[in-house]
Amino acid sequence: MRRVTVLLSGVPGLAEFRRRLGAELFARVAGPQGPASRRRIHETPGPRWFGPERPIRAVHGDASMFVGGLRALLLQSLHPLAMAAVAGHSGYRGDPWGRLQRTSTFLAVTTFGTAEDAQRAVDHVRSVHRRVRGVTAAGEPYRADDPHLLGWVHAAEVDSFLRAHRAYGARRLDDAAYDGYVADAARVAGALGVPDPPRTRQELADRIAAYRPELRAGPEALDAARFLLFHPPVPLVALPAYGVLAASAAALLPGWARRQLGLPRIPLVETTAVPLAGHALTATIRWAMVPPPSPVPPAGPAQGASSS
Repeated sequence: MRRVTVLLSGVPGLAEFRRRLGAELFARVAGPQGPASRRRIHETPGPRWFGPERPIRAVHGDASMFVGGLRALLLQSLHPLAMAAVAGHSGYRGDPWGRLQRTSTFLAVTTFGTAEDAQRAVDHVRSVHRRVRGVTAAGEPYRADDPHLLGWVHAAEVDSFLRAHRAYGARRLDDAAYDGYVADAARVAGALGVPDPPRTRQELADRIAAYRPELRAGPEALDAARFLLFHPPVPLVALPAYGVLAASAAALLPGWARRQLGLPRIPLVETTAVPLAGHALTATIRWAMVPPPSPVPPAGPAQGASSS
């Protein structure tokens, strides 16, 4: 990618295009408070939950998070109680970009921000969760601070970010580092109220398997999948790129999840065209979202800023 950037550096208008594309992506994932949040996260001195050598920084600072985030939403929707909470309280249809920006900022703060800021972000989320409760259409009560439900949301999210990084990360980690990523993410999950979160890839796989009997694609999950994959809230000009993102995310879902969501598998396309297009998309995002000057290692989409 660096060689291509050097070769293209003299193309007229390319620098301005790169700046505008990066600014648009940044605005989408970070929101109007993005610049201020970025400065606070990266420039505030103080101890962090995770040092610069920790795997969580490599995973959450990579453009593959765009793919992993969409996969996580699709996978999480298969728990009917989690989906009921999202459909009833998150505003994912009415304010999808706002939800993305809040999630992006939370990941940024807990991964890269000061320990004090990270704890403040966790406390805020827990206070919101305490107010989210209701009853599904089938009459099942739910509450967002249910530790068991939080455990599913966490497991689906971490599994998605890990698999997306393995598939599309700029620098793939070794197995020990990916175990380290799961352990890092457990630090945040525990603070949020998840009991005994998984700390290795094997524990993560076992945890997801334990939830399988509870998972099913109800009407709300199917509606969410149609919205996220086929009717996304993006401008017409961005639909081709979003289509690549959606195909890349869906292709990383386990077969049982795809069958429940009614997403067909096209083997030849998914083993050739989709990976090639996914790598091209994530490489373009990295190219556009140039990290800002900072004493902290390069930022990524999870930081609501840029990607390494």
